[in-house]
Amino acid sequence: MATPEWTIGIYTGASPLALSGPANVRNPVIRAADVSDFEVNIVAHPFMLITENSHYIFFTAKNSLHGERSGIGCAMSRDGLNWRYRRLVVREPFVLAHPQVFAWQGNYYMVPEAHEKTFVRLYRAIEFPDRWVHQQDLLTGDKFISPTLFRHGEMWWMYVSCQDNAGLRLFYAKELTGPWVEHPRSPIISGDLHSARPAGTPFVVDGALYRLGQDCYPTYGLRVFAYRVTQLSTTQYSEEKVDQQVVGASSTGWNSDCMHHADAHQARTGGWIAAVDACGVVEE
Repeated sequence: MATPEWTIGIYTGASPLALSGPANVRNPVIRAADVSDFEVNIVAHPFMLITENSHYIFFTAKNSLHGERSGIGCAMSRDGLNWRYRRLVVREPFVLAHPQVFAWQGNYYMVPEAHEKTFVRLYRAIEFPDRWVHQQDLLTGDKFISPTLFRHGEMWWMYVSCQDNAGLRLFYAKELTGPWVEHPRSPIISGDLHSARPAGTPFVVDGALYRLGQDCYPTYGLRVFAYRVTQLSTTQYSEEKVDQQVVGASSTGWNSDCMHHADAHQARTGGWIAAVDACGVVEE
C-alpha cells in the first residue's frame, strides 16, 4: 500500500470561503519528488504571491527522516494552474517552515517559522524570487509557531501560535519593522486545539476581515475553518466562527488524511485562487 505524503495543491472559487479543486487541475501540483536540489519527504505550508506576469508558491521543503533538515522551496506558474519547481531559496542551519510572503512598498518580504529558535525573522528579496537576506528579527525571546502577518486599519498585525497548537497570541506594530507589541488581550485563544493554529494569510471579503485556523483535534491539521474578526484594535479583539469548513480531509486520495493550510488570493482573471496542502495517498 502507498504511504501517505504531504503535498501541495491548487483550489479555486468565487470566494475564499468556497474553494474546491478546479476541473482542469490534477492535484497535487507539487510533491516532495519535484524538489530536485534537496532531498525531502514533505512539502507543505504553501504561500502564494501573484505578480503581473507570474504566480509563485513558497513552501516548506523538509526531510523529517534525517534530523529535521529543511529549507524554503519555490515553484512558479504563468497561469496559476500548471506549476514547475524552481529551487530552494532560503537555507539556514536550523529548521525553517511556513514561509509567508508578501509585497510591501516596492519590496518582497518573507516571514518563515523557525520553531527551534527564539525569534521571528524578516527576510527581504534582493533578487526575487531566488535570493533573500535576513533583514531583522521582528520578535525575540520565545518560541513562535506559524507567525502570520497582515495589514489592516493602517497597522500591522501578527498572529502567532503557541507550541501546543492550542493557544494563539496577537501582536501589532505601526511599521512592519516594529517595534512589535503584544496585544493586551493576548493570548486571544487558550486551550483550543480546534481553532488556534494559523492556516494561511488573513483576507477581506465584502469588507469583513477573516483569519484561518487549523482544527487539530482529534488529528493534527485535520481541516481549516475561517473566523470573522468582529473587533480589532490595539485594546480589543473578538471573532466568530464560520460554520462551513474552508478545506478538509476527504477520506480518499491525495487529501484523504489532513488539509491544514489554504492561502487564498484574488485571481487576475476574477474569483479566488488558493495554494493548499494535504496529506494522503497520491495516485500515480
